[in-house]
Amino acid sequence: MTRAFAILTFVAALAFAGSPFLSVGFNGFAADQFPVPQVNPPIQPAGYAFSIWGVIYLWLIVGTGFGLVRRGDATDWRAGRPALFLSLAVGSGWIAVAQVSVVAATVMIWVMLLAALFALLRAGEHDRWFQVEPVGAYAGWLTAAASVSVGLVLAGYGFLSELAAAWVGLGLALVIAAVTERLRPDSLTYPAAVIWALVGVIVANLDPVNPAVIGLAAAGVVYLGTRMVRRGRG
Repeated sequence: MTRAFAILTFVAALAFAGSPFLSVGFNGFAADQFPVPQVNPPIQPAGYAFSIWGVIYLWLIVGTGFGLVRRGDATDWRAGRPALFLSLAVGSGWIAVAQVSVVAATVMIWVMLLAALFALLRAGEHDRWFQVEPVGAYAGWLTAAASVSVGLVLAGYGFLSELAAAWVGLGLALVIAAVTERLRPDSLTYPAAVIWALVGVIVANLDPVNPAVIGLAAAGVVYLGTRMVRRGRG
């Protein structure tokens, strides 16, 4: 089964990376997809932040491809592959669902996140830049994206105000990021991807200035950035 999952994970990475080409792509939910239209919601990062997907797609293909060709039977790679396959397989259909149903897409992205986090925590210690870091970047961005989806649902369906929903979403992302970073401290790309998303939230809230959201996102950037620096020096 080790080699079988090496093949399946690589194929899933290809399908996942190819999914945007089968649609118009995705740069955030449309305002009119919610009962309460979400026009420039404070929880959503600026549009440029979504460009990280290009890096993630390519790195996942390279990483899983290397794993298939050079580490197809390696026991060090075995534990993380099934969860990564699940996440990528679900992700292959995510964009199509997101254009139709916010709620269904939110459920799917949480399945993707939980599986990606499990894959990251179970990944071996060898071939770091092929095995650990591609999954770290993927799981880091999903940590932010899944939490953003929660905030959008809470505000878009009238459960909370946009500001309160943004705080809930950001708070959720920061808790998950803090716990994951401590459990997998050797991954640099996991906190880096979360920081990228948080900076995108800060940029999106500069005009007009939203100090409450900017402050919480900035606190997350400082915390994760400090942890990265300390780990790097260690």
